Amino acid sequence: MYKHLRDLLFLLPAETSHHLTLDALKLANKAGLLGLIRSNAQPAAPTRVMGIDFPNRVGMAAGLDKNGEYINALGALGFGFIEIGTVTPRPQPGNPKPRLFRLPEAQAIINRMGFNNYGIDYLLDQVSKASYKGILGINIGKNFDTAVENAADDYLIGLRKAYLHAHYITVNISSPNTPGLRKLQYGDDLKNLLVTLREEQSKLAQQHGRYVPVAIKVAPDLTEAEIRDMAGVFSSVQIDALIATNTTLDKSAVQGLRHADEQGGLSGMPLTQHSTEVIRQFRADMDSKIPIIGVGGIMSGEAAQAKLAAGASLVQVYTGFIYRGPELVKECVEATKKAG
Repeated sequence: MYKHLRDLLFLLPAETSHHLTLDALKLANKAGLLGLIRSNAQPAAPTRVMGIDFPNRVGMAAGLDKNGEYINALGALGFGFIEIGTVTPRPQPGNPKPRLFRLPEAQAIINRMGFNNYGIDYLLDQVSKASYKGILGINIGKNFDTAVENAADDYLIGLRKAYLHAHYITVNISSPNTPGLRKLQYGDDLKNLLVTLREEQSKLAQQHGRYVPVAIKVAPDLTEAEIRDMAGVFSSVQIDALIATNTTLDKSAVQGLRHADEQGGLSGMPLTQHSTEVIRQFRADMDSKIPIIGVGGIMSGEAAQAKLAAGASLVQVYTGFIYRGPELVKECVEATKKAG
């Protein structure tokens, strides 16, 4: 059924169908229809990661629900956790449209959304209204007009405001669509940012009597040497988790296809193997106590299993969900259950 619906939606501009689909999910959830889908998704054995008990290993990645407007609907689809955002301190429109492109022949998407969102205050208002009781992550970023050297100020705002509203917080330093953002992944810029955030996290934990883990989301476009250096920083600072990976700027796998020359990050099947290899390298180079959440090109249960085999403890889907719908969630939950 989803395939036929998807074929109709794919006749519309990508961003239009994106919002129509989410609105339809919200209506279906209010009507109680999504419970039928969830009942078909057998829960995997719970797993504990970052000190959090997850009902299963399969989550929705950030980017689908940037403003926290669809938490209840997504939570009814059998995910073990939902991550919303990326959200910035102040509202911003993102990049000019069109900025989202499908490449169906490659089961891929290119986006240059640019952290379009209504700001963290709006998102937290949506969180407060949601009835979802599952595991919720909030993904934070910096505003496009905040200088990279002042990026920590924006992340601190996000961390402070989101702290009591999330089970974990993700720091997005890897989107290719905010100029200069990926510079924060390297050297002193990375270490200084992480030390600042860890210090604030400790203060907030003491202040509120609750420890909220902070994960760092990285790009796939890294050399072995860069991964090794980053892994050393993550180990020395003792981050709570690593999310690998974001979208890639490497379009070589889709050359010649319609939209392949569009600027932005590529996600979906072309990223599957490369993302898995990045996970494997981080797992080899980083402190084994730091868990990895694997994301990037999970289009099947087999791909989810491969992420776990490479060293991930949890996985997230995004583009695969666009192409395959709720069936993918069930398949990945069952596959990761078998993986133990």
